[in-house]
Amino acid sequence: MDKTSIIFGNEIDKTTIKKANKSKKKYERRFGDDSSKDYKLGFEPIPTLGFLAAKNIVFKDKAQELPENALIVGNIRMGFGHYRISIAMASAAKALGYEPFWLDLASFDATGSKMIRHQNNLYSTASKISQKSHLFNHFFWEPLNSEGFKKISYNAVDQKNSELLEPIVRSLPKDVPYIATHVWPSQAAVHAGMTNVVNAIPDNWPMGLHLSEGAIHAVQTPFAYLGYKMLNGFDKKPLKGIPEKDIKMVGRYIDHELLKDLEEDNAKRLERLSSNKPLRILLTVGGAGAGFDMFLAMVKHLLPYVKEGKAAVFINFGDHKDVYEKMQKKLGLSVNTFFNEYEKLKTYVENLRSEDAKGITAIYNENIFEAVYSTNLLMRESDLLITKPSELAYYPIPKLFMRHIGGHEVYGAINSSELGDGTFECATKNSVNAMIDRLLSDKEILAHMVERINILKSQGAYDGAYECVKLATKKKDE
Repeated sequence: MDKTSIIFGNEIDKTTIKKANKSKKKYERRFGDDSSKDYKLGFEPIPTLGFLAAKNIVFKDKAQELPENALIVGNIRMGFGHYRISIAMASAAKALGYEPFWLDLASFDATGSKMIRHQNNLYSTASKISQKSHLFNHFFWEPLNSEGFKKISYNAVDQKNSELLEPIVRSLPKDVPYIATHVWPSQAAVHAGMTNVVNAIPDNWPMGLHLSEGAIHAVQTPFAYLGYKMLNGFDKKPLKGIPEKDIKMVGRYIDHELLKDLEEDNAKRLERLSSNKPLRILLTVGGAGAGFDMFLAMVKHLLPYVKEGKAAVFINFGDHKDVYEKMQKKLGLSVNTFFNEYEKLKTYVENLRSEDAKGITAIYNENIFEAVYSTNLLMRESDLLITKPSELAYYPIPKLFMRHIGGHEVYGAINSSELGDGTFECATKNSVNAMIDRLLSDKEILAHMVERINILKSQGAYDGAYECVKLATKKKDE
């Protein structure tokens, strides 16, 4: 199924088409041609997501059939963001009566999977270099993330490469509801002829990278809707846009578990703020492990507040124990740790409902699902999340935004600050620490954010995951 030559009625130039064909052939030479393979798919439980009854789709010797109420969440491991959004989709699917199945296209022993892992390694390495080299960041990484990925020509090449993913999903039922939280799983499903595909776009900066013609494009914000509707800036000349039937603004992608008792969680936040309890601050180390210097500066700045009992700090190191070790080498902190102790962490978090938090708590898990979901567990019991403005920019908790990693993240902070549930982006060590000081001394700012979150919740602003499930299942249910 050719998705390279014409994209939403826009003809792609012959030079780009030639480049696309050359790119696909390069990956076939490097990783093999499995286009004639008959991959059989089966399922295995995901213990961490047992509360969702989610199952992982894997290669099997004998194929297994999906149940009637199945919904597939297609994703890849690229940092933590796409996994986090995928968990939100699985959570919403379960809440609406469907059985979620997890499809990580990067996890298979297949040509397309090897291509994804190769590109992911390049992306992760470049992210880390961008945090250390101002010149690399200024002249290459920022322009690539904000403008290079924006071009429709980039999508044309990507579409050709994603044909390599089609054999993995070829045997899936064509009408099974399917939500992709990265464009490659969406493109793979469309190439395979699947008909109920939702392409859940993660960022607020419209980019050609995220186009998957043949799927419904779900976006979280009005800014993203208009940018994609017009394909604004995707080429030097004006382009035909995305038809209304193929693009929907759905709201932010949030887990059912974070929404069902959100008002109660916010009431507890306001109570802690008004009674001057230690401010519970959650810091997250991203899946790529980048941004260490600013992260270290924040932790060091928070130490006096922790010693004075004005703040308690939770740090989720994800699956990056090396970042914890680097921090300890620099600071030598006394910390409460949960290292590969997910069940103990769950008990600790449950106790925080009725007990005060204190000190610094460090969390690390080798298991990717535990690494990602530890933030979800801690989020309900935290008062402030400090994060870069990536996928967490849209979550219903007061947020302090540190510097972005990749220019596409900038507009996540802009959206949050305009809606009132987060700060503007604090791009330097001095500015982020100054914001920490201000939020700790002026609790009215955080109280305002909490009230804004309640209002946004009542308006359905956080219902994006539910809406994606409804879009994916509508045609089949009808």
